[in-house]
Formats: sequence, structure tokens, C-alpha cells
Amino acid sequence: MRKVFQAELEGIGEELVTMTQDVGEAMRRAWTSFATADTDLAQEVIAADARIDFLQNQLDERAIDVLALQGPVAADLRMIVGSLRMSASLERMGDLARHIAQLTRLRFPEPVVPDRILPTFQEMATLDMEIASQLTELLTTRDLELVRKIVSANSRIDDLHASVFRIVAGPDWTASAPTTADATLTSRYLERFGDHGVSVARKVSYLVTGEWEPAALS
Repeated sequence: MRKVFQAELEGIGEELVTMTQDVGEAMRRAWTSFATADTDLAQEVIAADARIDFLQNQLDERAIDVLALQGPVAADLRMIVGSLRMSASLERMGDLARHIAQLTRLRFPEPVVPDRILPTFQEMATLDMEIASQLTELLTTRDLELVRKIVSANSRIDDLHASVFRIVAGPDWTASAPTTADATLTSRYLERFGDHGVSVARKVSYLVTGEWEPAALS
């Protein structure tokens, strides 16, 4: 029975890694579609989000079954409950990538945002993709130095997000109201992707240390 239980825990961990890889790929493809106005690629991102939703449901059902049938305690219980919360964050990261792809499709054949602000979003998207890659490694290795890197990357994303609002509020911003709305939404989607990545990273830290909010990661 214990071997079956351990196999279930390993399966849950593997499904989390798969979800993390998928949301990283979703952001990579969503950003490419956004930057190049590629509606075919955008549609692929939108369609592929159903797989991430399916993986979340599958993982959650598996975790709930383990809770109901195995009665885990201590570290095993933390792992299962933490996995449920991580899957919710990862699913939301997939949704945010989908939203970026939807903006691409909505504004085609025009670009979503003016060229002057595109480099800011490029840096934000690159950092988001790095966070997703580091989450995959973190879930595999439990190396808490990666948590610090993820938190640091997200701090930079927050700074860039704030800079977007300064740009669109500046006197030399002359874009239309729809373009302004698209710019602020894009910034918000990219910023929230990073926030959810930090949420997952901190939950992994909790699984490793048993401490919910280590001061070193605040």
C-alpha cells in the first residue's frame, strides 16, 4: 500500500512539472504571436489552453483521491495540499498566456501596441519565460536558490509594469483609447504571470522547509 501511495505522490509531482512546461511554452508561443501578429500561432495557443485546464483537473482529482483514500499526514499532506494550490496558479498562468494570444487575434492585422513600448513587453515576457523554466527546475530539484531567482525576476517585472503606466500617462503618449487599454492589459497579463510563478515557487519552498513565508524570500 505504501508503494502505491508513493507512486501517486510521484505522479502528482510529475503532473506539476508537465503543467509548468506547458505554461512556459504557452507564454513563449503567445509572445511570439503577439510580437509578430501571427494569428495562426495565436489560435494554437488559445486552443492548447484546454490541455492545461485538463491537466489541472486531472491533477486535482488525483490529489483529492489520495487525500480521501490514503489519509496522508505531515510532509505528505503538505505536498498534496500544496499541489492543489500550485495547479490553480499554473492554470491561471496558462490563461494569461491565452489572453495575450487573444489580443493578437483581436487586433490583427494591426499590432497590439506601438513599437515604442514593445521592448518593455519583450523584457517582461522574457522574464516570464525564465520564471517558468526555473519553476520546472525547482519542482524537479527543490533547489531553493531558484526561488530567490524567481522572486528577483518578478521584482524586475513589477518595475517594468509600473513603467508602462508612466509611459501611457505621459504627455507624449498619443495612442488611441483602445490601444492604451491594450497596452495596460498586456502589461497586467505579463505582470500577473510572474506573480503566479512566485506563488508556485513559495509553495515549493514551504514543502521543503515547512515555513510558509521565509524572511529571505520576502
